[in-house]
Amino acid sequence: MEETTVATTEPFTQLDRSTLRERALQTLRGAITSGQYRPGDHLGEVELATRLGISRGTVREALRHLQQEGLVEPGVRGRLQVYSMTAEEVRGLYQVRTALEGLAVKTIIASPRRAEAVARLREELERLADEKADFAERLESDLGFHLLMCQLADNPMLVESWRHLEGRIRVSIMSNKADELPEIMSRDQHAPIVDAIERGDTEAALGVVESHMQAAADVYA
Repeated sequence: MEETTVATTEPFTQLDRSTLRERALQTLRGAITSGQYRPGDHLGEVELATRLGISRGTVREALRHLQQEGLVEPGVRGRLQVYSMTAEEVRGLYQVRTALEGLAVKTIIASPRRAEAVARLREELERLADEKADFAERLESDLGFHLLMCQLADNPMLVESWRHLEGRIRVSIMSNKADELPEIMSRDQHAPIVDAIERGDTEAALGVVESHMQAAADVYA
Protein backbone atom coordinates (compact mmCIF):
# COMPACT_ATOMS: atom_id res chain seq x y z
CA MET A 1 0.00 0.00 0.00
CA GLU A 2 1.45 3.37 -1.02
CA GLU A 3 2.14 5.79 1.82
CA THR A 4 0.66 9.26 1.66
CA THR A 5 2.83 12.22 2.66
CA VAL A 6 0.95 15.07 4.28
CA ALA A 7 2.51 18.46 3.64
CA THR A 8 2.65 20.87 6.54
CA THR A 9 4.08 24.34 7.02
CA GLU A 10 4.29 24.08 10.80
CA PRO A 11 8.04 23.23 11.02
CA PHE A 12 8.89 26.23 8.83
CA THR A 13 6.77 28.50 11.01
CA GLN A 14 8.59 27.30 14.11
CA LEU A 15 11.98 27.72 12.45
CA ASP A 16 11.13 31.28 11.41
CA ARG A 17 10.00 32.17 14.92
CA SER A 18 13.09 30.60 16.41
CA THR A 19 15.29 32.56 14.02
CA LEU A 20 13.59 35.84 14.93
CA ARG A 21 13.98 35.12 18.64
CA GLU A 22 17.66 34.30 18.22
CA ARG A 23 18.28 37.44 16.17
CA ALA A 24 16.47 39.56 18.76
CA LEU A 25 18.49 37.90 21.52
CA GLN A 26 21.80 38.55 19.75
CA THR A 27 20.87 42.17 19.00
CA LEU A 28 19.76 42.96 22.55
CA ARG A 29 22.70 41.14 24.12
CA GLY A 30 25.07 43.08 21.88
CA ALA A 31 23.39 46.39 22.76
CA ILE A 32 23.83 45.68 26.47
CA THR A 33 27.38 44.33 26.39
CA SER A 34 28.58 47.13 24.08
CA GLY A 35 27.24 49.82 26.41
CA GLN A 36 24.45 51.03 24.11
CA TYR A 37 22.16 50.24 27.05
CA ARG A 38 23.80 51.04 30.37
CA PRO A 39 23.17 49.40 33.76
CA GLY A 40 19.81 50.57 35.12
CA ASP A 41 18.39 51.48 31.68
CA HIS A 42 14.76 50.43 31.24
CA LEU A 43 14.04 47.91 28.48
CA GLY A 44 10.48 48.49 27.29
CA GLU A 45 8.89 45.71 25.25
CA VAL A 46 6.87 48.09 23.07
CA GLU A 47 9.83 50.33 22.24
CA LEU A 48 12.13 47.38 21.52
CA ALA A 49 9.54 45.59 19.41
CA THR A 50 9.05 48.74 17.34
CA ARG A 51 12.77 49.33 16.88
CA LEU A 52 13.44 45.71 15.93
CA GLY A 53 10.31 45.31 13.83
CA ILE A 54 9.18 42.17 15.66
CA SER A 55 6.38 41.18 18.01
CA ARG A 56 6.32 41.97 21.73
CA GLY A 57 6.15 38.24 22.39
CA THR A 58 9.45 37.65 20.62
CA VAL A 59 11.05 40.53 22.54
CA ARG A 60 9.66 39.13 25.78
CA GLU A 61 11.24 35.72 25.10
CA ALA A 62 14.60 37.32 24.32
CA LEU A 63 14.48 39.42 27.49
CA ARG A 64 13.57 36.35 29.54
CA HIS A 65 16.66 34.61 28.18
CA LEU A 66 18.84 37.63 29.00
CA GLN A 67 17.43 37.60 32.51
CA GLN A 68 18.59 33.99 32.85
CA GLU A 69 22.04 35.08 31.66
CA GLY A 70 22.15 37.70 34.40
CA LEU A 71 22.17 40.70 32.05
CA VAL A 72 18.61 41.85 32.78
CA GLU A 73 16.72 42.18 36.06
CA PRO A 74 13.31 43.38 37.27
CA GLY A 75 13.35 47.03 38.25
CA VAL A 76 10.73 49.42 39.57
CA ARG A 77 7.22 47.97 39.31
CA GLY A 78 8.65 44.82 37.78
CA ARG A 79 9.84 46.55 34.62
CA LEU A 80 12.95 44.96 33.19
CA GLN A 81 16.20 46.88 33.13
CA VAL A 82 19.88 46.26 32.42
CA TYR A 83 21.48 44.54 35.40
CA SER A 84 23.41 46.77 37.79
CA MET A 85 26.18 44.88 39.55
CA THR A 86 27.07 45.77 43.11
CA ALA A 87 30.70 46.28 44.10
CA GLU A 88 30.57 42.98 46.00
CA GLU A 89 29.28 41.14 42.93
CA VAL A 90 32.00 42.64 40.74
CA ARG A 91 34.68 41.54 43.19
CA GLY A 92 33.16 38.06 43.33
CA LEU A 93 33.11 37.93 39.54
CA TYR A 94 36.81 38.72 39.33
CA GLN A 95 37.64 36.21 42.03
CA VAL A 96 36.03 33.54 39.86
CA ARG A 97 37.95 34.82 36.84
CA THR A 98 41.15 34.53 38.87
CA ALA A 99 40.40 30.87 39.56
CA LEU A 100 39.49 30.09 35.95
CA GLU A 101 42.38 31.90 34.33
CA GLY A 102 44.76 30.62 36.99
CA LEU A 103 43.77 27.11 35.97
CA ALA A 104 44.38 28.08 32.35
CA VAL A 105 47.95 29.27 32.93
CA LYS A 106 48.80 26.24 35.08
CA THR A 107 47.52 23.92 32.37
CA ILE A 108 49.39 25.74 29.61
CA ILE A 109 52.65 25.67 31.57
CA ALA A 110 52.31 21.91 32.09
CA SER A 111 51.45 21.32 28.43
CA PRO A 112 54.02 20.00 25.92
CA ARG A 113 52.63 22.65 23.53
CA ARG A 114 53.56 25.54 25.82
CA ALA A 115 55.87 27.18 23.26
CA GLU A 116 53.10 27.17 20.67
CA ALA A 117 50.68 28.67 23.19
CA VAL A 118 53.16 31.41 24.08
CA ALA A 119 53.56 32.29 20.40
CA ARG A 120 49.79 32.59 20.03
CA LEU A 121 49.51 34.77 23.12
CA ARG A 122 52.31 37.06 21.94
CA GLU A 123 50.44 37.58 18.68
CA GLU A 124 47.39 38.56 20.70
CA LEU A 125 49.50 40.98 22.75
CA GLU A 126 50.25 42.97 19.60
CA ARG A 127 46.55 43.73 19.22
CA LEU A 128 46.64 45.26 22.69
CA ALA A 129 49.55 47.46 21.61
CA ASP A 130 47.53 49.24 18.89
CA GLU A 131 47.45 52.87 20.06
CA LYS A 132 45.02 53.83 17.29
CA ALA A 133 42.33 51.44 18.53
CA ASP A 134 39.22 52.97 20.06
CA PHE A 135 37.74 51.78 23.35
CA ALA A 136 35.47 49.17 21.76
CA GLU A 137 38.40 47.66 19.84
CA ARG A 138 40.60 47.66 22.94
CA LEU A 139 37.87 45.92 24.90
CA GLU A 140 37.59 43.19 22.26
CA SER A 141 41.36 42.75 22.21
CA ASP A 142 41.50 42.56 25.99
CA LEU A 143 38.74 39.97 26.31
CA GLY A 144 40.11 38.15 23.27
CA PHE A 145 43.45 37.68 25.03
CA HIS A 146 41.86 36.22 28.16
CA LEU A 147 39.53 33.97 26.18
CA LEU A 148 42.43 32.69 24.07
CA MET A 149 44.35 31.88 27.24
CA CYS A 150 41.46 29.70 28.38
CA GLN A 151 41.13 28.09 24.95
CA LEU A 152 44.83 27.22 24.87
CA ALA A 153 44.34 25.18 28.04
CA ASP A 154 42.40 22.76 25.83
CA ASN A 155 39.65 22.32 28.41
CA PRO A 156 36.17 22.86 26.90
CA MET A 157 34.53 23.12 30.34
CA LEU A 158 36.94 25.89 31.30
CA VAL A 159 36.08 27.82 28.14
CA GLU A 160 32.36 27.26 28.68
CA SER A 161 32.63 28.54 32.26
CA TRP A 162 34.49 31.67 31.13
CA ARG A 163 31.98 32.27 28.33
CA HIS A 164 29.15 32.01 30.82
CA LEU A 165 30.64 34.97 32.69
CA GLU A 166 31.46 37.02 29.62
CA GLY A 167 28.22 39.01 29.54
CA ARG A 168 28.61 40.12 33.15
CA ILE A 169 32.29 40.88 32.59
CA ARG A 170 31.29 43.23 29.80
CA VAL A 171 28.56 44.84 31.89
CA SER A 172 31.00 45.43 34.75
CA ILE A 173 33.39 47.16 32.36
CA MET A 174 30.76 49.18 30.51
CA SER A 175 29.44 50.50 33.82
CA ASN A 176 32.42 52.85 33.76
CA LYS A 177 33.11 55.73 31.40
CA ALA A 178 35.60 54.72 28.75
CA ASP A 179 37.68 57.89 29.07
CA GLU A 180 38.04 57.39 32.82
CA LEU A 181 39.41 53.85 32.68
CA PRO A 182 43.16 53.40 33.32
CA GLU A 183 45.50 51.51 31.03
CA ILE A 184 44.42 48.18 32.47
CA MET A 185 43.75 46.88 28.95
CA SER A 186 47.23 47.73 27.69
CA ARG A 187 49.85 45.34 26.40
CA ASP A 188 52.12 46.12 29.35
CA GLN A 189 49.48 44.89 31.79
CA HIS A 190 49.24 41.51 30.03
CA ALA A 191 52.80 40.80 28.88
CA PRO A 192 54.00 39.65 32.35
CA ILE A 193 51.46 36.81 32.22
CA VAL A 194 52.93 35.54 28.97
CA ASP A 195 56.51 36.03 30.21
CA ALA A 196 55.80 33.87 33.27
CA ILE A 197 54.15 31.18 31.15
CA GLU A 198 57.14 31.16 28.80
CA ARG A 199 59.54 30.70 31.73
CA GLY A 200 57.38 27.90 33.08
CA ASP A 201 57.08 29.75 36.38
CA THR A 202 53.69 28.67 37.67
CA GLU A 203 53.87 30.60 40.92
CA ALA A 204 54.75 33.84 39.15
CA ALA A 205 52.08 33.33 36.50
CA LEU A 206 49.40 32.76 39.12
CA GLY A 207 50.59 35.81 41.03
CA VAL A 208 50.40 38.04 37.96
CA VAL A 209 46.92 36.78 37.07
CA GLU A 210 45.71 37.39 40.61
CA SER A 211 47.20 40.90 40.70
CA HIS A 212 45.74 41.74 37.30
CA MET A 213 42.26 40.60 38.32
CA GLN A 214 42.48 42.39 41.66
CA ALA A 215 43.40 45.62 39.87
CA ALA A 216 40.48 45.15 37.46
CA ALA A 217 38.07 44.51 40.33
CA ASP A 218 39.28 47.66 42.09
CA VAL A 219 38.56 49.70 38.96
CA TYR A 220 35.23 48.20 37.93
CA ALA A 221 33.80 47.87 41.43
